[in-house]
Amino acid sequence: MIFNQKRSFPAFVTVLLSLFSLGAVGAQWSSTELHLQYGNLQKAFQGGDGGAETGGTTILTLQHASGWKYGDNFFFIDHLNYGRTDLEKLAGIEPTDELYGEWYSNFSLGKMTGKEWSFGPVSDVGLIAGFNFAQEVDTLFYLPGVRFSLKLPGFAFANVDVTGYFQDGPDKFGVDADDDGFMVDFNWAFPFKLGETLWSLEGHVEYIGGADLTIDGFDVGAERESWILAQPQLRLDVGHLLFGTKDQLFAGVEYQYWSNKLGDKDTDESMAQALLVWRF
Repeated sequence: MIFNQKRSFPAFVTVLLSLFSLGAVGAQWSSTELHLQYGNLQKAFQGGDGGAETGGTTILTLQHASGWKYGDNFFFIDHLNYGRTDLEKLAGIEPTDELYGEWYSNFSLGKMTGKEWSFGPVSDVGLIAGFNFAQEVDTLFYLPGVRFSLKLPGFAFANVDVTGYFQDGPDKFGVDADDDGFMVDFNWAFPFKLGETLWSLEGHVEYIGGADLTIDGFDVGAERESWILAQPQLRLDVGHLLFGTKDQLFAGVEYQYWSNKLGDKDTDESMAQALLVWRF
């Protein structure tokens, strides 16, 4: 289902780029990447098993991270071109394009107060504000919460984010809504060397708790399944290997594991995708 996409997604992108521009002005560091991925992903709510498999999905991602005086920002926008399931091929349905984006701003309590917020493996505590936009159903999610920055040996960074998962309701978009849920996300980057080659193992693992489904504000007695999504990437710095230029061109693989994909109890995913990354 698609609702008012022409209105809502451009507005989302406008806000995203405005925040990006404001953040870039005072950024102390920044990293922007373009990702190209390809793999035989599945579609949720297609009956599961072989019926959910596509003939190959291409994902183009713009990803940005930056740090400023009081914290850091992260966002990405995915353009997904799904292959077709067998049923879609029989029905003559063409491949579909989808857009999906997320933004997170973390405000460091240590930096804002000038005091230590460390204990055990936690090096800092932050207040995080996030939002996710799914173009296919024209739906916005808000994710306010807390970030625990970890100090782990060898890691470039490691965080545990604990947030709410609140959907902008049907009064705005006219679609079915989830009741309030929550998310726990571990995100990290671990660079390492093998001989003279440079590698990185990075990504995230999230758990999103199930929430009651509502229609027009009324609980309908159904529940979206909780899900686990893991997206670790293994990257080789091919720019350094081939041209002697570090931290610009990477190739590798992203493994996607999804239990109850998007809350669909019939769809579990376990798939490796080819990965190419250009950092600029």
